[in-house]
Formats: sequence, C-alpha cells, structure tokens
Amino acid sequence: MAREQLQVLNALDVAKTQWYHFTAIVIAGMGFFTDAYDLFCISLVTKLLGRIYYYQPGSDTPGALPSNVLSAVNGVAFCGTLSGQLFFGWLGDKMGRKRVYGMTLMIMVICSIASGLSFGKNPTAVMSTLCFFRFWLGFGIGGDYPLSATIMSEYANKKTRGAFIAAVFAMQGFGILAGGMVAVIISAAFKAQFPAPVFEVDPAGSTVPQADYAWRIIVMFGAIPAALTYYWRMKMPETARYTALVAKNAKQAASDMAKVLEVELESEQEKIEKMSQEKGNDFGLFSTQFARRHGLHLLGTTTTWFLLDIAFYSQNLFQKDIFSAIGWIPKPKTMNALDELFKIARAQTLIALCSTVPGYWFTVAFIDRIGRFAIQLMGFFFMTVFMFALAIPYHHWTLPDNRIGFVVIYSLTFFFANFGPNATTFVVPAEIFPARLRSTCHGISAASGKAGAIVGAFGFLYAADGIGVRKTLIVLGVVNFLGMIFTFLVPESKGKSLEEMSGEGEEENGSTAESRQTVPV
Repeated sequence: MAREQLQVLNALDVAKTQWYHFTAIVIAGMGFFTDAYDLFCISLVTKLLGRIYYYQPGSDTPGALPSNVLSAVNGVAFCGTLSGQLFFGWLGDKMGRKRVYGMTLMIMVICSIASGLSFGKNPTAVMSTLCFFRFWLGFGIGGDYPLSATIMSEYANKKTRGAFIAAVFAMQGFGILAGGMVAVIISAAFKAQFPAPVFEVDPAGSTVPQADYAWRIIVMFGAIPAALTYYWRMKMPETARYTALVAKNAKQAASDMAKVLEVELESEQEKIEKMSQEKGNDFGLFSTQFARRHGLHLLGTTTTWFLLDIAFYSQNLFQKDIFSAIGWIPKPKTMNALDELFKIARAQTLIALCSTVPGYWFTVAFIDRIGRFAIQLMGFFFMTVFMFALAIPYHHWTLPDNRIGFVVIYSLTFFFANFGPNATTFVVPAEIFPARLRSTCHGISAASGKAGAIVGAFGFLYAADGIGVRKTLIVLGVVNFLGMIFTFLVPESKGKSLEEMSGEGEEENGSTAESRQTVPV
C-alpha cells in the first residue's frame, strides 16, 4: 500500500530544473574531473618517468619503467579507489553525505600535490613515494563515487534525475581532455624553452634535466579544480532525504530545502516519527528482508559494473599499439623525451575528443527519454558485436591498408561503453536502494567495478602476452555478452521517485516487495 510522501521530498521530485541543479552538478562533478585527470595524466607521464629514471648509459633504446614498477604505478590507485568506495560509501550512510564529502576532496587535493613532490632523485625513492601517495589519492577518489552519485540523486527531480547523475559522471570526459591539454601545453612550453636532440643523435642529452619538473607539474595540476570547489562543497546543505529519512530531522530537512527551492515547506515531524515506528522499513544490509527486496538488484549492479570495467580498462591496453600502428606516434628513438610526451598527449586527447566525450553526453541527452535499461543493454550489445568484429578477422585488421578500419571500430567500442554501461552502472545504484543504505550499496557496486578494472588492466596484460591479442579480444566479447545478460537483473528507474524505487514509500506487504523485482523486457 502506498504511503503519502513527505512534502519536502515531493517538492524535490516535482521541482523544475533550477540553477541549484547545475551548481550541484559542477560541485559534485569536480571530484570526477580530478579522478579522470589523475588516472589519465599518469598514463601520459610513465614513458617520461622511464626515460628520466631508468635509462641505462650505453643502451640503444630509451629508458622504460620495468613492468613491475609500471604495474605498481598504475595499480595502486585502483586498489586505493576500491578501498575508498567501500569505506566512504559506508561512512556516507552513517555520518551523512555532506560531512564525509569534504574529507574525500581534501584527501584528493593533498595527495595530488604530494604525488608531484615525490622525494629524491633515486628511482626507488621516487617510485615508492609516488605509489604511496597515489594509493591515498585513489582512496579519496573512491569516496567520491558513492557520495557524488547519492547527493545528486537525492537533490534531483524525478523527470531529469538520470541526466543530472550522468552529467556528474560525464565530468570525467572533461578531466580526460584537461589531462591531455595540460600535458600538451606543459611539454610544448618546456620543448621551446629547453631544446634537446633526438635520442638517436644524443641518448643522454635527449632527456633534459628540466623534464623532471614537467611530469611533476602535470600530476599536481589536478589539485587545482578540486581545491576550488572545496568551499562550495562545505556550503551545500545535507540532502533532505538523508536528514528526513535517516537522521529523522524533518524540521532541518524542510528548512534546508526551503532555502534551496525558495518555497515554503512544512516540517511534518509527526509523519516521520510515525514512519520510524512502523516495522518493515528498518532492515539492514545483511538481513533476509534486504536479500528478498534488493538482493537481485545488488547482484545486478555489482556484476554489470564488474564485467563492464574488465572490458573498459583492458581496452586501454591496446591504445599504444593503435597509435603506433596508424603512425601518430613515431618510434621512441626518433624523439627526445619532451617530444614523446607531447605526441602521446596529443594522440590521446584526439581519441578522447572524438569518441570518449561524445559518448558521455549522448547518455546525458537520452537517459531520461529511453531509460537506463535500454541504454545499458544497447551499450553491452554493441560492445560485444564490435569486440567480435575486431577479434574474428584479427589478421585482416593488422594489414597496413586496414588499420584505419581497426581504429574506427575500436573508437566505436569506446563510444558505446560511454553511451551505455559506463554511465548507467554509475547512475542506477544511486536510485534503487533505500536512503539509509544508498551510499553503502553504491560503494559496493563501484568497488565491484574497480575489482573488474584491476582484472582488466592487469589480468589481460598477461593474457595478451600468453594467449595473444585475438583470443583476448574474443574473451572480452564474451565478457560484454555476460554484461548484457546480467543487465536483466537491474530494474528501470526512469520517471519514478527514489522512495518508489526503494520501497520506502510503501508499507510492508508481500505483493509490493515482489512487484519491485519485475524487470523490463
């Protein structure tokens, strides 16, 4: 049986799109901007780090990071992110979204700066401190996933909630672009100021001492946008859904949202007290009631995010091969250190501009029209098709005449990942769970995704060496197909209030719990 909704929550659900919605997108999205900037810029500077710290005098090839060091530099941030998603997801439900939100941002700012101040000139010391601070940077970034998604979902209206949450996630696209552009600008400025011969002509002289400052500036720059939004994060009021449904303070919720929405709202404290005395809506995460109501939903959100990230992050492995194949990046010997940084940054920025960023904004445009379920199913379907299209005639694509076709299909796979499950797996867990468990469940789903990212980035690195690229692509096609199957466990939340989706707007009885398990077909 449906229960009358609190006036303050109904006011949020039916509110017209206002200025505060856009400020919330920017404030919440800056965490994702920094997240993408950091993960992206480290992949740009790893070649430069190899030249600076691992060049062997007398060698006829430029220095490169040993594979174990490269794995550590890329991998520790993932491990930190996974830990942060679980910890801050849980903390966001215990202490409130706003109180924890500032903590994650400060960790990101401090660790971004500290990553660029890695101590000493000794390779071991520099890499150890870089890895240490990148772990904690990842920890802060991890906290931003459940908190940003939950805050945006709880602030948004019913009609455009999907687009607003997707827009927060789409700030990643701007972070990727900024990472590439900052690297291009810094490397171009250093090249102009400190000219150097190419490696073939003068191996030692091709890496100027000042290059050690270039990578540090690029890494530290990510702290600036995050620091700028700290003040506004602290000024944001706690979400009304947390204050009313979890903290049970109706007066504060009505007062906060009256200022935001600029309308008069009743506090309705007695209605909240009545709701809190009713049985059926106080179950915990590990209860049979949660398993019955939301168990399949949580299985759906965790498995789809896990499978998506295996495919998404392993695709990044092939980027360097593709750039070399189409001649965007010449052989390392024919460039100096800063020239190589410039060309890698330019190539990755173009890929981001052409396929990654448009995919995100297609999701923002269509998610509230065609729904989360349809976009996720379509995205996994096309990723499966394109993976098999690359894998089955793989030899055909390796021929010089066909390499452009390979790049086009590869770019389309990225496009449908972003106009597909990469965005929807972030949106849906913020909409379908009860307010008191929303942040925790989103954190669990996101951490499952990061576990998939670790499998994708490292498992497939060794798989490509062991079983070859063609068989690896076939495995990825199967992974995407499984993602399509598990999508059927995830309910459609388009146009419904958060309380309708989570069951908090209904009194406990068997039929309502069962009806929520239905899945669109």
